[in-house]
Parts: sequence; C-alpha cells; structure tokens
Amino acid sequence: MSKKIFSGVQPTGNLHLGNYLGAIKNFVELQNEKDNTCIYCVVDLHAITLKQDPTELKNNIRETAATFIASGLDPSKSILFNQSLVPAHSEGSWILSCIARMGWLNRMTQFKEKAGKDKEKASIGLYVYPILMAADIMLYDATHVPVGDDQKQHLELCRDIAQKFNNDYKVIDFLVPPEPLIQKQFSRIMSLKDGSKKMSKSDDSDLSRINLKDDKDSISNKIKKAKTDQHPIPIEIKELENRPEAENLLGIYSSLKNQKIEKTLEEFGGKNFSEFKTNLSDQLIERISPITREINKLLDNPDYLDKILFSGGEKANAIAEKKVKELKKIIGF
Repeated sequence: MSKKIFSGVQPTGNLHLGNYLGAIKNFVELQNEKDNTCIYCVVDLHAITLKQDPTELKNNIRETAATFIASGLDPSKSILFNQSLVPAHSEGSWILSCIARMGWLNRMTQFKEKAGKDKEKASIGLYVYPILMAADIMLYDATHVPVGDDQKQHLELCRDIAQKFNNDYKVIDFLVPPEPLIQKQFSRIMSLKDGSKKMSKSDDSDLSRINLKDDKDSISNKIKKAKTDQHPIPIEIKELENRPEAENLLGIYSSLKNQKIEKTLEEFGGKNFSEFKTNLSDQLIERISPITREINKLLDNPDYLDKILFSGGEKANAIAEKKVKELKKIIGF
C-alpha cells in the first residue's frame, strides 16, 4: 500500500548518531520503498520557539539539509525543503489554532519539559508549536508520520484537530488524520556515558555521543571509552534486562548491520566488550566516514544547498498553498 509520508527535523546543527539511526536512516528506507511519496522538512519555524543566532540558524539549516543528502536522501525522489519557504505553514497553523482546544494543549508534556520550571517566561510559540506541527503534516494530506515515542502525543493532537475540523464543517476526511510509523527497534539511541539518557547534542560531554562529523580517531576513542559493565555479553536477550549501556551498544551495532539484536547476541554472546567494541568501531567508521566526507563537501557549496532547498520549497508550496485555499473556502473566506 502506498503511503504519503511527512516528517520534520529541527535545524540544531551537528547531528549525531541518535538522529541518524533514530530517524534519518529510516527516512531513506521509506524513500526507497516503492510507491511512497516522501516530504521531509527542515522545521526552522519550530526552531525559533527558542532564541536563535541568525547566522548560526542559517548555517544549521544548510547543515541539516547536507546531512540528509549525505545520508542518502535523494531530492529527486523526495521533497526536501525548509519550512519558512512555505507561507502556508504559518497560515494553516493559525486556522488550526482556532480549532484546537486549550485543554488539549495543556496536556502536552513536551511543553512542560522544554519550558522548565519558569513557564511564565516561555514563548507563546513553544506552547502552540504542536499546532504548527499539525499544520505541517495535514497541508500535505500525509497518511503516515515517522515518530518516536516522545512525539506520539503530538500526532494524537493532530488527529483530534483533523476530526474536529471535519465534524465542525461537515467535510468528510478533508483533513487526513495521519497514522504513526513507529520504528520498532533502535528508535532511541542512548548516551554512551549513561544508558538511561537519550543521546543528545545538549549533553555537556562530547564523549556521550557520536557526531556525524566525527573523524575515525574520535569515533574509536568514544567507543573505547563508552560505559559498559563488568559482565560478558549475554547469550539471550532477557539477560540484557537492567544492563542499559550494554543493550545500547548492542542495539547500535544491530541497527548498523540491519539485523535483530538476537543475531548480534549469537555473534558475540559470551565474549568481552573490548572485542565487541573493536567491531562496533569498525562498523561505525564504515558507515559514518562516507557521510562525514559528503557533509563537508556539501557544506563547501552553500549555493547548491540553497538551490536544493528552494526547489523543494517550490514543490512543497504548490501542494500546501492549494490545501490552504481549500481550507479557507470551507471556513468562509
């Protein structure tokens, strides 16, 4: 069955292994499945819910696009653009904000996490950005959205808005309630220093993550220093319970090899981690090094990246503008 897929990634800059294995690798696989239509967006409007340096933001938009392309995303097969190029996203978001209910937004746990203790100083944009996310998706009649566990709540909000709009204006399936595409394995790559925390750019220790621009020596050094425990690698998966660091490293290896973790345990069960880490480093270097080279090559040609994004923006705008015109006609504009 064909799927129309939409997903967005914030332009944070310096993307890491967690972004690659948890999202980008999956985007490429979805792109290469027959009959899928894929739209991938660098969501720069979402980024400004927190204060951004303008020059750094521009560079991060290009770097995110470069990382997508270097990882295998093909602009001739998928639409790749940055959100601010398509005015319909902002216009659609305002219209949908008049459909969404305050109670729905009050239940969004990510706002509470990102705003921290001092919610009074958080931007309005941070509070309402799940509505912009809903507009992002529904302007393209997306049927499926790749999401992690932390985004499922936002997709439920999107579905609620679609159903309310369709009911309020008596239009059957005008706004398409999207289905989640949840990556069953290896969607959450954890810190190399603490298996209970997600791998993150914001972690103070660079040793906690593999950056997609790391060189071979850095990758080897980080894996060598990655936290494990004193026990050998287990033979059965149930023995990984309460061993988060071991499970994380084995999961990374399994994802790189496109195999189940059980297969990795067959390969390394009973062995010590020093031998396994050598193999894991080799796999990471083999996968990451070509991506790193291509990212750097693309970043040396910012005009080319801007042209790719602008071209994708034109394609996206043709779809989204048409949907917003229909939306406005339905509500009486």
